[in-house]
Amino acid sequence: MSTPILICDDSSLARKQMARSLPEDWDVNISFATNGLEGVEAIQQGLAEIMFLDLNMPEMDGYEVLEAIRKLDLPTMVIVVSGDVQPEAYQRVINLGALDFIKKPVDNNEIINILQKYGIYSGVTSASTPRTATADIKVDIFEAYQEVANIAMGQAADLLARLLDAFIVLPVPKVSMIEASDLRMALHQIDENEELSAICQGFIGSGIAGEALIIFNDTSFQDIAELMKYDGEIDETMQVELLTDISSILTGAFLKGFTQQLDITFSQSHPMILGQHIKIPDILNQQAAHWDKTLAIEISYSIEKRNIQCELLLLFTEDSIEPMNDRVSYILEEQ
Repeated sequence: MSTPILICDDSSLARKQMARSLPEDWDVNISFATNGLEGVEAIQQGLAEIMFLDLNMPEMDGYEVLEAIRKLDLPTMVIVVSGDVQPEAYQRVINLGALDFIKKPVDNNEIINILQKYGIYSGVTSASTPRTATADIKVDIFEAYQEVANIAMGQAADLLARLLDAFIVLPVPKVSMIEASDLRMALHQIDENEELSAICQGFIGSGIAGEALIIFNDTSFQDIAELMKYDGEIDETMQVELLTDISSILTGAFLKGFTQQLDITFSQSHPMILGQHIKIPDILNQQAAHWDKTLAIEISYSIEKRNIQCELLLLFTEDSIEPMNDRVSYILEEQ
């Protein structure tokens, strides 16, 4: 009898990659869920003897799914598959009952090793995995960008978490094409009446250019200083230094993870302070003329139990869109 397998991930690309990474001779029946609520329902319907679970999802995230499984005593074995590779993320899912943790992008050999480790797959069956299940998964270019950004976001958070000894709360990245006049919409989660500080850092390489815009809430300086173990007075000079340091870490780590997946290399400029204690309209007025039509990737980072939140907005120039699409399309063709 085929083993019912559930792949629960909001990314269509990730679902397709995960299904195609399963052993070809494993006799399984694959089902899919696009968020945690659907995942819990699928378990209750008997579709998930084994569940491959993402963490960052809308509706109900992976942590909440694990909590629901425990509370409802649902019959499934869970292997987490996530781009959030922070040590604390791993420990939390294990404490919540997950069997193990696989980092994205998935590695076929790692999956086989974990399945064999828990006696789930022996490697001696003769049946074939019904790969036709993946044929119905359609992935558009923006969903592919979102998954690439999700993995890069997790790598950046991991570096920041290790440096600051803190847990970084991660969202689902947002990817869109915007005009300069629409840039305000990409920052809709930020209150325009709130005073902010912003840093910009340019990057270029492989026919691609853009800017990383990081926007901080001004109320977070004390918490940033404590995490970075600074004990002195937080004057304006120190505020600039703190912002520059943490911005360089986030931008550099994200771009490293992003470019590794697309097999490109970026050179980065030094961070530039756009302003402190300024309003969102002022930020847009200073920089919008450079952006025109752009591909935008928006990520909201926050640090648990700290008043630290920042928006990372990656803006790629219009001339960069075609070479970027070519790189991402190659990932799609491999699926």
